[in-house]
Amino acid sequence: MRDKLQQIKIDALVLIDNAQTLEDIEEVKLKFLSRKGELNSFKKKIKDLPADQKPVIGALANEIAQELEQKLNDKLYILQREEILKRIESEKIDITMPGKAVYSGKKHPLTTTIDEIVEIFQGMGFSLVESQHSPEVETEHYNFDMLNFPPDHPARDMQDTFYTQLAPNVILRSHTSNSQVREMQTKKPPLRVVIPGRVYRAEDVSSRKNNLFHQVEGFMVDKDITFGDMKGVLNEFIRLYFGQSRPTRFRSSFFPFTEPSAEIDVQCIMCKGKGCRVCSQSGWLEILGAGMIDPNVLKNAGIDPDVYSGFAFGMGVERLAMLKYAINDIRLFFNNDIRFLKQF
Repeated sequence: MRDKLQQIKIDALVLIDNAQTLEDIEEVKLKFLSRKGELNSFKKKIKDLPADQKPVIGALANEIAQELEQKLNDKLYILQREEILKRIESEKIDITMPGKAVYSGKKHPLTTTIDEIVEIFQGMGFSLVESQHSPEVETEHYNFDMLNFPPDHPARDMQDTFYTQLAPNVILRSHTSNSQVREMQTKKPPLRVVIPGRVYRAEDVSSRKNNLFHQVEGFMVDKDITFGDMKGVLNEFIRLYFGQSRPTRFRSSFFPFTEPSAEIDVQCIMCKGKGCRVCSQSGWLEILGAGMIDPNVLKNAGIDPDVYSGFAFGMGVERLAMLKYAINDIRLFFNNDIRFLKQF
């Protein structure tokens, strides 16, 4: 029995000396000093020894257990200290080295442009319609019917509008004007609001067009609103947005939900009349459509057209940004090229 104890001691000391990690120490502890370890298993057999050998072997077993425990603690201290020194070495900081630049995120140029447009109109007394009240997934009822689009209007065709599989009449809105009627239905005149948001059209992607783009819709409804009021508001917006009076022109046009209607052009900042692909060599770039709200639209929204009148407008955010920052390709806004975005 004495020889067996000495052999356990020798085996344990060898493993302790060879231990390289904290995990190795834990394994030695489990092997020899745990409840099911070799020393405890040996101690359970002492009861079977002759009476005169029990105290001698028991004392030796306890002595070996204490010695092994002390050796383990000493080795554990050494390994823990080495671990700490390694960590200090790996995590040390050279304070003489220059710091690393941390680049913070910036607003996308389209977001900046929308914020600027909304701020200008808010300065003229317009209120903002939040996105939760301006759905991008819309029904034909609000996108077309309530806005005086006839059933056979070409804008309803599959080649112009994105239809979803949710239901036959559920689409991705083709303009932010869908929120115009929603606002007029839930609020009473006088009304003066702007509605920014994404819109979708089945367009061929080019330097001037994309099938996803952004609009800011706005309208004013009150008593005695005239075309002159609309022209004054939009000219003031153009002056404030570009920071100067830029040449503009109002061209007569047609929209189902406004009558009379106009398209407003701004002189192309890229070519200044000499011709380029941005303005199709016309020297002008359309930035918004506008007009007096059709009486049928007012009726659909529950507003008496004999008492109230109003105007509405919708502008392309990308085109405004292209003009202001001299950008010649609308696709740059969506390519996520960091070289382009860092300029803003």
